[in-house]
Amino acid sequence: MRTAYTVETVRTAERELMARLPEGALMQRAAAGLSAACAGLLGRVYGSRVVLLVGSGDNGGDALYAGARLARRGAGVTAVLLNPERAHAGGLAALRRAGGTVAGAGQGEGLIARADLVVDGIVGIGGTGGLRPEAVPLAVAAQRSRAAVVAGDLPSGVDADTGEVRGAAVRADLTVTFGTHKPGLLIDPAREYAGSVRLVDIGLELGETRPELEALQHADVARRLPVPGAESDKYRRGVVGIAAGSARYPGAAVLAVSGALRGGAGAVRYVGPAGDAVIARFPETLVSDRGPKQAGRVQAWVVGPGAGDDAATVAEVLAAEVPVLIDADGLRLAEPAAVRGRTAPTLMTPHAGEAAALLGVAREEVEAGRLAAVRELAGRYGAAVLLKGSTTLVAGPAGEPVRVNATGTSWLATAGSGDVLSGLAGSLLAAGLSAVDAGSCAAYLHGLAGRLTADGAPVGAHDVAAGIPGAWRDVVRGG
Repeated sequence: MRTAYTVETVRTAERELMARLPEGALMQRAAAGLSAACAGLLGRVYGSRVVLLVGSGDNGGDALYAGARLARRGAGVTAVLLNPERAHAGGLAALRRAGGTVAGAGQGEGLIARADLVVDGIVGIGGTGGLRPEAVPLAVAAQRSRAAVVAGDLPSGVDADTGEVRGAAVRADLTVTFGTHKPGLLIDPAREYAGSVRLVDIGLELGETRPELEALQHADVARRLPVPGAESDKYRRGVVGIAAGSARYPGAAVLAVSGALRGGAGAVRYVGPAGDAVIARFPETLVSDRGPKQAGRVQAWVVGPGAGDDAATVAEVLAAEVPVLIDADGLRLAEPAAVRGRTAPTLMTPHAGEAAALLGVAREEVEAGRLAAVRELAGRYGAAVLLKGSTTLVAGPAGEPVRVNATGTSWLATAGSGDVLSGLAGSLLAAGLSAVDAGSCAAYLHGLAGRLTADGAPVGAHDVAAGIPGAWRDVVRGG
């Protein structure tokens, strides 16, 4: 499992490690990793033109020491100093000894235009807000140039703890992060600025410290997926109820059932007005038109996709003493007090617009601060919340580490894709997974199915559902 820690946690671990190491050893480890990554990106170091964008503090020192290593291998290295009086003295001396040169910020744009590689060492993980005005032209020049851009630890101008970008920031092709991932590297919008991310081990000991974020990998998902035993039957494997669809939106019901049938539960019960459409497509579905209470026993419910204004069905499902997933129209129709008063697990699956409506803020506020939004919703409703998006986040109600998923593709931004995800996650709930595990494993499989099915081309939601078994096999076989 990939984990990410807050700046405060990283700083504490760094201080503890530095107390046991010779002075400067930790910075040298970071610089060695940064220079190796730069060399790998350049391919041929000798004769290449490298520009270091150097701010004050240790992040600038990392860049200077890394530049010194590249200079010793024959690169022409120039450090553009944004604050010459506060540049890291040891790193600056090392660069000069290796044959590197120094320039002022006013010369930076011209140097960047001729560079093969630009190294961002402007601001470290302690930076807040966007870039300062004097750094903005350099960031813009780097983005416009043909040079590869490498950020040390994280791109300057992004928030390490939240993933927020509150102004201009460096856009990197590669971010070389030290010791552990930082939340901002895994959450949009900051993740988009990081490019590819490479983790360099510098010896930090985080021990039992609880991470801020967790990102499941194939093996983590495989361990959580339900596997039927020799004595399993369809009821022991779990039955998921789908209360979805309406006369206007029968397709939502069909798509939610399509995801549920591929999610590990033994059977799917459908309740609602789209029974004929569901049976026509999936004859194995158990269909009822008598309402959730009379549909028969289920181990979990999915309610809301395409429900229109059927508040009564939403209320009836919320009163059930089994896990419930609330999506789409169900989020709008569910009474907050009814959600908070539930004793069985609840999983809410809003996209940014729905989350904004629930929080009473603008959609742009949710998109800019996704981590804060998902935590606020989970705390406010006492439920697990899956916030859909380019980086899907899953937060539990007890303040546990937030799960982040990035297996998806932008091709998943298509009508009905969320209905498939709801059915899949509901099926995993019925199979016995916790709300957080069901949400995060479903997001992982759904995203992977979308990626594998799309393969660079448009896909429909039904294609994504059909791709779930292939994604499941890919996960359990280890890719």
